Amino acid sequence: MKILVVDDHPLVRKGILSILACENNIKTVLEAANVNEAVNIINLQKPNLAIVDLNLGKEDGLDIIKRIKNKAFDTKFIILTSSLKKEDFIRSEEAGADGYILKDAFAEDIIYAINIVLRGRKYIDPEITKYQLESSNNIFEDLTPREYDVLVELGKGMSNFEIAKKLFISEYTVKKHVSSILLKLDLNHRTQAALLVNQFSPGGVTYA
Repeated sequence: MKILVVDDHPLVRKGILSILACENNIKTVLEAANVNEAVNIINLQKPNLAIVDLNLGKEDGLDIIKRIKNKAFDTKFIILTSSLKKEDFIRSEEAGADGYILKDAFAEDIIYAINIVLRGRKYIDPEITKYQLESSNNIFEDLTPREYDVLVELGKGMSNFEIAKKLFISEYTVKKHVSSILLKLDLNHRTQAALLVNQFSPGGVTYA
């Protein structure tokens, strides 16, 4: 296995390299300090995975992914950063990052993330997952407890009749709750509500 570490701080690179050196299945570890260096190394060496700092001095580490993702070879990318900002996480997702891990992670967490990503799955740092869940809860904060109960059942694909039976309320009351939910969430159809709750509720989040 061949891995590239991209960080503008030499000490950080050396720290990551020392972690990777303990793994028998990692044969080669490469280094880069900026976007151009990283792109050139990836084009020449075609590493299996690149661990990229989000902020490379005045450069954006995501530019590396954007310049490589359309290539024929398949290098995976893990963003290693100290940023908990939602917008940075979203930008990384949109750029096509395969993983997102914080710099205060334990060495074993970094190794675990590498193995997960190389198996073709996405790895998101648990702290980011927790942050996403806490942030997403704000989406539903205007709903009453009963409206949220109805929304959860919508997410399971239940009809108004089935929801009424499960929650011990009338079908008419369910219809009123559904209308209120759609209004508060600025949605046009119950299917949109079902997709939303499955995406953002703890049961619907699928981060590794």
